[in-house]
Amino acid sequence: MVDRATDLNRRRVLKGAGLAGAATLAGCMGGGSSQNEMADSITAWGWDVAAKSLQITAKAYEKNNDATVNVKQIGRSDLKDKYKSKLLAGSGAPAVSMMESVDAAAWVDTGGLMDISGYLDESVKKKFVSGKWGPLEKDGKTYALPWDIGPVGTFYRKDVLDEHGVKIDSVETWEQFIEEGKKLPDDIAMLNIPSNDYDGLWRMQYRQLGGQPFTKDGKVAFNNDKSVRVARNLKRLRDAGITASEASWSSSWFSAFKNGSIASLSAGAWMEGTLKAELPETSGKWRVMRPPAFEKGGPRATNWGGSNLVIADQVSDAKANRGYDYMKHSLATKEMQIKMYQEYGIFPAFKPAYQSDAFDQGSEFLGGQPAGRLFANIAPNIPPYRYTTATPEVTKAINTHFSDMMKGNVSPKKAVEKAAKQVADRTGRKLA
Repeated sequence: MVDRATDLNRRRVLKGAGLAGAATLAGCMGGGSSQNEMADSITAWGWDVAAKSLQITAKAYEKNNDATVNVKQIGRSDLKDKYKSKLLAGSGAPAVSMMESVDAAAWVDTGGLMDISGYLDESVKKKFVSGKWGPLEKDGKTYALPWDIGPVGTFYRKDVLDEHGVKIDSVETWEQFIEEGKKLPDDIAMLNIPSNDYDGLWRMQYRQLGGQPFTKDGKVAFNNDKSVRVARNLKRLRDAGITASEASWSSSWFSAFKNGSIASLSAGAWMEGTLKAELPETSGKWRVMRPPAFEKGGPRATNWGGSNLVIADQVSDAKANRGYDYMKHSLATKEMQIKMYQEYGIFPAFKPAYQSDAFDQGSEFLGGQPAGRLFANIAPNIPPYRYTTATPEVTKAINTHFSDMMKGNVSPKKAVEKAAKQVADRTGRKLA
């Protein structure tokens, strides 16, 4: 096991001298000194299609480097629990692992992630979507390299809407969305508002308006006009009689999209891959558009989901060097990002990839629509968002009090107020 304190001090000296920069790691290293030695073999953890994507980049990396990258596929919840426990224990973690942005604050808080600032060249950093960096940074340090993002689109069943005269192409605002939705018969919902995911819908729309749940110094900051505006919008959608309430990711949820009894959903770009895998028989019937704005000409860019790659601080310098070299190969090259996007729909945070004509190719599932270009145009405009160790409490509070709001027990303003107070009370944080 590496002596963590000694190893960390050695890295600080190297970083201060600028010897562990990205330029040093650009090719095959030699010389045997700690700042440029790279391990012959490393392990990387991931889940689902992300792990499969890492296998693609690992295979390409091994062809050009005298090294082995062992990608281990682990279930999402199991990986999160197992990796965090390894960080806390100080041993047993792989050199590289994926990390969702929503978990960044909690994982950084363990003290077990490596600050990669010494590797990260500013010219490389600028090539990633700016909104990705917020959760990955703390006190001037950077703890992960961005991977993918989830620019949000509103996916819809064109065949169903066309059959009932719904002119979705003309919709720019939520008000127009509601009016068009009223054209549908009672047994078809324009949208789903699941009680188990009020927080997801709130976060998506709140971020769209540029809202932040916490201040830079950690105060609870979502008891404001933007948050209330989102709450009112969700309540208005429900009260308009155009929504369903199927639990997200349930079999009935997928069945409703399959038979067209729910005609649209707003989700990250990755949803195309999910729908394609789960509902192949609906291929060609779907399209996607930017999510509605709150007013004409208002912002329509937001994000849902996204992951990154991290290095455990406990690993040796040689493994850390190799790990970052592999991370840079996978995430900071246009070629690898495009391969992952084409194969598994992993939408890159690396902006140079957007210049590829791969994003202009029509999607058969979306009736030939070049959805990649739509998402690539949305991505640079996504507002940043601040996650903290208290983010899970925001999820609980929003779901609890928005449930009361939807039942008519409290007003949207009161629901937001009570949710913010609950987060402050349970975390010991101040209200902004």
